[in-house]
Amino acid sequence: MFTGLIEARVPIRSLEPQGEGARLSLPAPELAPGHPAWEPTLGESIAISGCCLTVIEIGEDRSVAFDLSRETLDLTWFGDAVPGDLVNLERSVRLADRLGGHLVSGHVDGVGRLVEIQDPGDGGRVYTFEVPEDFARYLVPKGSVSIEGISLTVVEPEGCRFSVALIPETLQRTNLGVARPGARLHLEADQIGKWVERLLAERGILR
Repeated sequence: MFTGLIEARVPIRSLEPQGEGARLSLPAPELAPGHPAWEPTLGESIAISGCCLTVIEIGEDRSVAFDLSRETLDLTWFGDAVPGDLVNLERSVRLADRLGGHLVSGHVDGVGRLVEIQDPGDGGRVYTFEVPEDFARYLVPKGSVSIEGISLTVVEPEGCRFSVALIPETLQRTNLGVARPGARLHLEADQIGKWVERLLAERGILR
């Protein structure tokens, strides 16, 4: 489980085909003060741009590698990624950690598209996204959503579009700071909304 609070952004070092999947390699991140030291372990779960992956190899320089299945490549934009593309990184939360964002599972629900960037003049940005119809039903005003693994607040959802307000810190520390209109980005709906939907469906209240 993750919180949606990004620890670092790093460039993809390599993405090499491996059978029907691929192997993704990332360099050791430069973490901001206050974050625990970067000491990856084999089998550890790390969210890479919101996608929960398992460390299968650690380099002497503390770089890490992950195996991506065919399903992961099909569901995410990693299938089109190239070395140098920036990804967000967050290690899984510990029971003693503060939950500063919202509960993020690391299971990507789909891919959305950035359609507009507005500059409100305060140093931040307002991004508008277009999402699949089956994802849009989970969007509620001031509700939570994960974009590229980042915990964000939904603003003005309408149909298959919604916006988020990004502060300068988020733009600087995550890959949304370099995203441009047309970019494809990972989405994960709020877990609470999906749980409620499941419970209502099981009771025949929701079809």
